[in-house]
Amino acid sequence: MDKKLLEILVCPLCKSGLIYRKEEQELICKADRLAFPIRDEIPVMLENEARKISLEEYDALSSQQTFPV
Repeated sequence: MDKKLLEILVCPLCKSGLIYRKEEQELICKADRLAFPIRDEIPVMLENEARKISLEEYDALSSQQTFPV
């Protein structure tokens, strides 16, 4: 995923920075506890396409940095 794109993308709901999870091909909004999918290197930033992340996933994200940096 292009680093410049990661720097400008924010959550479409709350405008918070996102966490890029390369292995899962997702962008995570910690504030809304949503995971937006990345399909064919294109972020799908639609609320109805996002999945809710569990509390366990949320806790695991606590040490990860959000973009923009």
